[in-house]
Amino acid sequence: MRLIVRSGLVLLLALAAATALLVGAGLRDDVQVSDVGVVLGSKVMPDGTPSARLRARLDRAADLYGQGMFAHLIVSGGTGVERFSEARVMARYLAEQRGVPAAAILLDEHGDDTDATARNSAAIMRAHGFASALVVTQYFHIPRSRYALRRANIATVHAAHAHFFEARDIYSTAREIVALPAYWINSLRTS
Repeated sequence: MRLIVRSGLVLLLALAAATALLVGAGLRDDVQVSDVGVVLGSKVMPDGTPSARLRARLDRAADLYGQGMFAHLIVSGGTGVERFSEARVMARYLAEQRGVPAAAILLDEHGDDTDATARNSAAIMRAHGFASALVVTQYFHIPRSRYALRRANIATVHAAHAHFFEARDIYSTAREIVALPAYWINSLRTS
């Protein structure tokens, strides 16, 4: 019985430590001037507008653009169940609501997941001669997003988290605690 209690306690402490590391890494922004900003997609509402979570990512990216942190933005997202291209919705919001010039916005309409966004962003960056990126997403998603972009041969990846929190973040953080190690292991197998 003591072994079970000790094992449970060790597991609980390990999960708490992993959570603290993940959240700490995601909340510790590394904002530096980069060639391009990369904004990962999220839910689009049934009326074709960005969800509050997606708006927060876009607002953060627009603020960073306005501060001169990058001259171009890659907006990445696929077409969800709402039948809207996340990338097009994101680009429209940035241009119409935040005043980012359309010419500064590059679309990746096939960023269906973190890995696809990383691969597609790397290809767009190579095509434009960009070498560094500043990724913008939720805090719990920053470590995996940075890793994916580096794995896609983007050597310099900085990050900034969206200023948005909701109850769903508890689930999302727990999911990342499992997803990040699984992502690393899968990456090692496919290398």
